[in-house]
Amino acid sequence: MQTTFQTDAIVIGAGPVGLFTVFQCGMVRIRCHVVDVLDEIGGQCTALYPEKPIFDVPGFPRIEAGRLIEQLHAQAEPFHPVFHLGQQVDRLERLEAAGTWRVATSKGTVIEAPVVIIAAGVGAFGPNRPPIDGLEAYEGSSVFYMVGRREQFRGKRVVIAGGGDSAVDWAVSLAEVAESVQVVHRRAKFRCAPDSYDKLKALEGAGKVELVVPYQLAGLEGDGGALSAVVVADLDGVDRRLPADVLLPFFGLSTNLGPIAEWGLEMGPKGTIAIDQSTAETSAKGIFAVGDIASYPHKLKLILTGFAEAAQAAHAAFAYVHPGEALHFEHSTTTGVPAGA
Repeated sequence: MQTTFQTDAIVIGAGPVGLFTVFQCGMVRIRCHVVDVLDEIGGQCTALYPEKPIFDVPGFPRIEAGRLIEQLHAQAEPFHPVFHLGQQVDRLERLEAAGTWRVATSKGTVIEAPVVIIAAGVGAFGPNRPPIDGLEAYEGSSVFYMVGRREQFRGKRVVIAGGGDSAVDWAVSLAEVAESVQVVHRRAKFRCAPDSYDKLKALEGAGKVELVVPYQLAGLEGDGGALSAVVVADLDGVDRRLPADVLLPFFGLSTNLGPIAEWGLEMGPKGTIAIDQSTAETSAKGIFAVGDIASYPHKLKLILTGFAEAAQAAHAAFAYVHPGEALHFEHSTTTGVPAGA
């Protein structure tokens, strides 16, 4: 017999913003069930770069992504969230008589609540693979689209392809452990934070990183899945051979909102969901969106922005969960974590 869970809010997405949403909801007496397509919490921070350092979380000059998830989980844990992992929300319907929303997942889980908070990040994701012949033979042994543990690249000749934040941040980080780091980019201009670029140039000046620009990937050399060299070509098609043990192509993620795109919500640019910036509410009453999936004019896509949206959503959701009851906002330094949460 199928069990239907009843709760106050359904949070879709267990990444950093989803976890902080649970905390903010708990602080205003909103209980949460959390659904995520991945088998563990943390979103991209866990699945793609658990050891990547993050520098723009307030109070932490530097914190690794995996450690941030551990801290956010500990912060949310007093409110006893229920996690439904390894499943996707397939269906959403409005139960007008009850004034609630019902979601059903790919594993048959059914949850009902007056509030849905979408914290799905960029949606389901996978790496954008470079168009190189024979690439598949090296994937998982010499070609990686994420860095799980920095130590696996100690003493290795590493070639990084890409010019965004991930490419630059990992070049800076792996320069501390790798035998060599070469960064291949099709132009001299990088699309990354200015401070990260300054660190990259400093490492280039110290001879710890080589910038191979303007070049692009052209081929791989090796045997049995073991890479020996990466072949690159300049804008005139002239090849250059880079001795390498590892190739890390960082060309962004291929993302897909999946069923969320079919829910009739007003959409924003590039597959995002439009929200009211003051409340994080979408075009549907009782449905909120926070984090990278939410959009409004001049939004900054930062984790701290998502954290602020989580707080706004929780406070706006209070009226749906506790109708007719006034919310008297108090700072956590005054209230602490509510007893019996």
